[in-house]
Amino acid sequence: MKSILAITLMLLTISACKKEGTGGKATITGHIKHHEVHIPEAEVFIKYGATELPGTSASDYDDQSVASPGDGHYEFEGLNKGDYYVYSTGYDSTISEIVLGGTPVKIKKKSEIIEIDIPVTE
Repeated sequence: MKSILAITLMLLTISACKKEGTGGKATITGHIKHHEVHIPEAEVFIKYGATELPGTSASDYDDQSVASPGDGHYEFEGLNKGDYYVYSTGYDSTISEIVLGGTPVKIKKKSEIIEIDIPVTE
């Protein structure tokens, strides 16, 4: 009987731990920028549980979005605490070049809003 109780308690403890990903109340938001120029309609990707660039293919990421047409604003909502890597690729019309880049993000609180611009370069 004690072993069943111990196993049940252990399973409840494990299931109560939430990992990186969706299901939380935190948000990562910001703008895609190339030398302070906003990059509209850039593709934005997020990898859960990552602190380094996981790759440059869409299949390397867990979710994606498109930055707004006007000011290159992006947002990922409903995230849990943990580590994330946000990556973007877009087109800078001022130099007629494709630009790309990313940054690691750490969410430390359940309900925090992290504002971070993604720096991209050619």
